[in-house]
Parts: sequence; structure tokens; C-alpha cells
Amino acid sequence: MSLASVKADLAARAPDLTVLETEASSATVALAAAAHGVEPARIAKTLSLRLGERVVLLVARGDARLDNRKAKAAFGVKPRMLGAEEVEAITGHPVGGVCPFGLATPLPVYCDVSLKAFEDVIPAAGSPNSAVRVTPERLAALTAAEWIDVCQPPAAETDSDPAAAH
Repeated sequence: MSLASVKADLAARAPDLTVLETEASSATVALAAAAHGVEPARIAKTLSLRLGERVVLLVARGDARLDNRKAKAAFGVKPRMLGAEEVEAITGHPVGGVCPFGLATPLPVYCDVSLKAFEDVIPAAGSPNSAVRVTPERLAALTAAEWIDVCQPPAAETDSDPAAAH
């Protein structure tokens, strides 16, 4: 159902984008990078965060880490990650397939500026073996995302270490 909601959303709003489905799982940054033949940094991971009473989605490059100090300054409260069941109940997507498209519940979306390092990025598409290739600017436009700087710059040594990507 989740993959179907993403396909329907993109067909209506961005028919030129193709949902890529793989035999291999792309449920983690490392698996997604391997499945799509790109470096882990180019995977656009979607984090589901609770900000007090609000839930938001943050899309960041695959090797980025949330910087608690920056996030608290930007959001006014320390963000907390949602549990898997709550993520699926709110977004309609299972963990490993969470993306800002085809959401069960409309949510504010933020894109970390770390995504701008790439010509295109690969976010999930509603299931643990689907994704879409899109420019960061288009991703932000399609999701009405606000650009924000809340991640730590990746350390040079983690760029080539898939285990460090998450």
C-alpha cells in the first residue's frame, strides 16, 4: 500500500519521475547505496522526528548525522526519533521505506542543506526495496520542504565506510 501511495503521488505531481524497484533490499543507507550503485552519501534518508507535540520529516544525505545542538537551535526543542510502529502509523511507510512522498498524514518536511552537495539524490519510495532519483531542489519543491542546517558535516573517513553510514 505504501509503495502504491508513493507511485500515485508522484504520478499526479511528478509523472516524469520513475520509481525504481530493486530485488535487493534498500532498507538501510548501506544497502540502498549498494542496490543503486552510488556512494552512501547520495542516499537521501528520511528521519521521522518528534518536536514536542509536532512530528516532522527531515531528509538528509545518507552519511550525515543529526547535530543535536543545531537541531535544538533550529526547532526550538530537542528532536526525538519516532519508534518504528509510530513512524508507519503516521507516514504510512515502513521503516526502510520512509520518504516524504505519498504520506498517510500531511507532515512538515525539512531538507538538510547537506543534500545540496549532489546533482541528484536517491530517497526511498515507500517500501524497503524502492526509491526515486531526483535533484535536491526538486525533492524540496515537491514536498514543500524548508531548507535547514541541522546535520553534522560528515567526517572524511566515513564517506567510504558503508558501515559508518548507518
